[in-house]
Amino acid sequence: MSDAGFDQAASRPHGHAIPRFAGMATFAKLPHTQSIEGVDAAIFGVPFDGGTTFRPGARFGPQAIRQSSRLLRSYHYGLDVQPFDDLSVVDYGDLAVVPFDIKDTYALVEEQVSVLYDYGVFPIAMGGDHSVGLPLLRACAKKHGPVSVVQLDSHPDTWDKLFGKEYSHATVFKRAVEEELIDPHRSIQIGIRSTLPYRDDLERTRDLGITVITVEELFQRGIDDVAAEALRLVGDKVYLSFDIDFVDPAYAPGTGTPEVGGPSSRQALDMLRALKSLPLVGFDLVEVSPPYDHAEITCMLAANLIMEVAGILAWQKMHGRQGGAVETTE
Repeated sequence: MSDAGFDQAASRPHGHAIPRFAGMATFAKLPHTQSIEGVDAAIFGVPFDGGTTFRPGARFGPQAIRQSSRLLRSYHYGLDVQPFDDLSVVDYGDLAVVPFDIKDTYALVEEQVSVLYDYGVFPIAMGGDHSVGLPLLRACAKKHGPVSVVQLDSHPDTWDKLFGKEYSHATVFKRAVEEELIDPHRSIQIGIRSTLPYRDDLERTRDLGITVITVEELFQRGIDDVAAEALRLVGDKVYLSFDIDFVDPAYAPGTGTPEVGGPSSRQALDMLRALKSLPLVGFDLVEVSPPYDHAEITCMLAANLIMEVAGILAWQKMHGRQGGAVETTE
């Protein structure tokens, strides 16, 4: 091919020079690098599912989400931003983990994510099961102190122990409260549902100080009203945690502990958009289990939810809102 041919290809819109289905699978075909000088946000995988209690497979989530993100394009018309042009965003790759040791994995994840915070990079984590939320919160609190959590989930994840063990995907937020990583009185769980092993499960979560909004209350009040409560409740530094089982398994079947009766894909996107003013300092999307997915339904949704958060960071920068590690301008 002549030099002119290369120049012509380089001038085409992203995805029109090399087809989107071709080439190395990075998130939304972003550059893969661990050089983070001047980077606003880093998307990375935490391929660990040693804390899951029902259906495994979330260790394969990050790579599958990357594969399904190939179709993402640069312009977000709902927020009128181009997040990957308005911000410097990279695919940071996958973090080192120990597949058979949760405590060693916690130490590794905390250390690696702390580097991102030290450089002022906003972390966008792809799990992995929800147990990886604890080391992510440890790294966040090391930089910011106790933060508010907005948790979109079908489970509270506030059990004390499971099978006699303190660390699992069902104990994350109980440990986070005990370790003073989060301020429970300025934290909220939205979409909680499912049958429960004990009558007082939800009350024990509320006794920690966390506000719990069940899915029935969410549907009765509506997304905008519940989002407004969350925005009033939280402090000035918020960690957003999105468990894919927040979404009904009709729209997100590929997850370890599916619970029927949840929001649709459309409602999940609307919820994030209604929360776009949150002063974010970190984000994770967890519990995508590709072995239980089909036609990439769950993974495509996960990729678009991550795109939504990237769009929110760009929107916050454009409008001079507080946006975590992303510097804003008036």
